[in-house]
Order: sequence, then C-alpha cells, then structure tokens
Amino acid sequence: MPFEALREIVSSIFPVNDLVGAFLVINLCACLVVTIFRKWKSSNQTARTSTPDLEKPTSKSSTREKVTRKFGEWTPSAFKRPTAPPYPDWDVHTSKSIPYRPFRYGPKYFVTMGLRSMKWDEWIELDNHYLKYHADKKKRLKERGEKCCRTAPEAMDGAIELLEELCTYLPERYPSMFQKTPTGITNTVTNETFNIVQRPLPEDPMATAARLVQDDLALMFERPDGEYYLLAGAILLAGFWRLSDKFGMPLSEIHTSGDVPQFREKLERGMVNFFRRLKPEEPVLRNNYFIQVDDSLAWSPSIGSEDSETVSWNTAAKNKAIEHHYFRSERQSLRRLPRSGAVVFTIRTYFEPITEIVKESYVPGRLASAIRSWGDDVSRYKGKEKYEEVLLEYLDQKHEEQIKAGLEVDKEDEVRRYPL
Repeated sequence: MPFEALREIVSSIFPVNDLVGAFLVINLCACLVVTIFRKWKSSNQTARTSTPDLEKPTSKSSTREKVTRKFGEWTPSAFKRPTAPPYPDWDVHTSKSIPYRPFRYGPKYFVTMGLRSMKWDEWIELDNHYLKYHADKKKRLKERGEKCCRTAPEAMDGAIELLEELCTYLPERYPSMFQKTPTGITNTVTNETFNIVQRPLPEDPMATAARLVQDDLALMFERPDGEYYLLAGAILLAGFWRLSDKFGMPLSEIHTSGDVPQFREKLERGMVNFFRRLKPEEPVLRNNYFIQVDDSLAWSPSIGSEDSETVSWNTAAKNKAIEHHYFRSERQSLRRLPRSGAVVFTIRTYFEPITEIVKESYVPGRLASAIRSWGDDVSRYKGKEKYEEVLLEYLDQKHEEQIKAGLEVDKEDEVRRYPL
C-alpha cells in the first residue's frame, strides 16, 4: 500500500497527537509482515539436499503396511522387473564412474540407514574400471574360493534366481558388452559364456554372478525366528570384512560383531522392520564411505592379514603420507527377489586417491567437516586416529586454496545433490 494512502487511513483513525503512537503500531505490523515473508520464503527454498528418509512412516509408504505372513514363509510374487533401457552411449573403456561423495557437513553426524528409492534401470552400475574389477575378482575366486564365495544348500534357489535376474538385466542395460543366449549369457568383452540352465551348474551361482558385475553380492534369507541370515555371498572386494566371519549369521549379529556404532540404539529396530516389509517392487539404495590408508581394493592390509584370527585398526600405521590415503565409498542396493523372497545386497565399491577427489569443488571442505563431526564411536569404527592429523591438515589446505581461487561456499546447494 502506498505510504500516503496509509498515512490518510491512520490519520482518520488516530488524532494528530496520537500519530507517533500510530506509526509505532504500523512499524510493528511492518516488522511482522517482513518476518512472515522471510519464513515463507525460507520454507519454499531448497534446503541442503538430504537423503529421502524411507525409515520414517508416511501415509503412502507401503513398506509400513502390516505383514501377515508367518516368519520364514514366502509365497512367490508375480512381480516382474521392468525392462531396463540401454545405458546411453555406454562404453567399457570410456564411461566414467559416478563420483559418489556421500558425506555431509557437521557439526553433528547422524547414524541412520540412509535409504532412498532406486530406479530399476539403475540397479547395476558398470564403468571403465570394469576390466580391473573383473580381473581382481577372477584372481580372488581362484585363490580364496569358499572363504569369499559360498552358498548354503537352502539358499541355492535364491542364488540361481539372482543369477537369472542378472542374465536378463545386463543385456538390456549394457548391450554393447552382454548378449543373452538360449542357455545364459555371453560377455563379448571378456569372451566368456556362462551356461545357467545345466544342472548341476558348472560353479556356485554366486561366483558366476560375481564375474558379471563389479559389485560384491550377498543374499539374506528369513528364517522362522524372524531373523534374516547371510546364506549366500560373493564378497571379493570388501576391503574391511570377510565372508568367512559373517556367513550364516543373522543380520543383527553381523552388525554387532562388527561393532557398528549405535546399531542397537539407532538402527536395529528400523532395520528389522524394513527387511520384514520390503516388497519385490520397492528397491532402495544407500551409500557409505571410509578412509583407507593403503591402495589395496580387495583387502586393506593396514588392518592386518586377511587370514589372521582378528583384524582391527590397531595394526595400521599412524599418519602416513597423504599419497597413501584413499577414499573408499560403497553404493549398496537392496531388493527382494520375487520367487525366493531373498533380499539381495549389491555392494559396489568406488576407490579413489584422496589427492584426486580434493580437486573437485567443495569436496575438501565438506569432507573435513564430516570427519570432524564423527563421535568417538564412529571415529573408532572408521580408524580416525590413524589418519586425522595428516588428512585434516591436507583437506583444510585444499579448501583454503579453493576459496582463494574464487569458490563461493554458499553456492554449493546449487551445484550438488546428495549423495554426489
């Protein structure tokens, strides 16, 4: 409203001598209007992007529907995975990996499952590191056998179902490398052909599945006690944990035996409920990250020999030179197989030198803030004391260099979206 019109209205209500008081009232009203506007504007702006929280109930969340089936029982579902469109212009030699950077600014580090919905065509991600991963897996299968790849008899149908799913999905999504055959699948890059219909199969179906993708693979099965057990796995490039330690364990024990921070307090109940209610048509994703102080993708020797009785950060050297620091990130997908009811974990590891990722805008400052936000329990779990002095000094230095070069810190939300 124009000021003169406002003054006329006020003059008609208040005597001249009371105009000072009237304008005080107007000023208070104006301040109130400005405050309301600012709050409205703030609520409509995009906040720092976070993972959609699938762990919280919503009216539309079918994962919150009551499950009436008995524990350990599964009726095959008629669900069929949607056909995956070919990955645009994908090439095994030139298609780069997606730069996942799933860390957040402090000051507080939140322990959550961190689930988000997955699009079906994004189930398996392959890139120009495929041939290295393939060679590493082939070597690991030969050298370590059942220590890192195994299927329990009761899990065989689920493992075969997973292999069949991959043999259907991969030729759809990556037709330049995979071709479906009457008996299975052919990898035209490695010149391998796999027969998945003969019985008995030439090898453990989890081993064949592992040869096809860059991911590690794990299958969890519900038993009559309501727990989900790790009964099939090809854990070849895990870095910090061994299938032989976890095979046959229920989900809760897998996490407590690994000293996962705040599992009992923050994660266990939600995780149990999520697994119980997960439907074949509702796949999800999550990401995590670690710092590693050696350059071995398959197994980190810094925490001890892979064949030692116990492994821990206690054996790692402290504050090694920055060129020995690596950023290890996992992209995990979870889905339920419709026929067997098994829950599939695909665990894709991305492994990069810290000296490379700090070249990306905002990464040094955000990673330093994230590491400083870890509580004591998370710090112990991630081995922080072994690298914090060297790493944080380096990250701070690179962050300052970016700011001096013109980085606009307050613009980060405009150029990134979690978990990138």
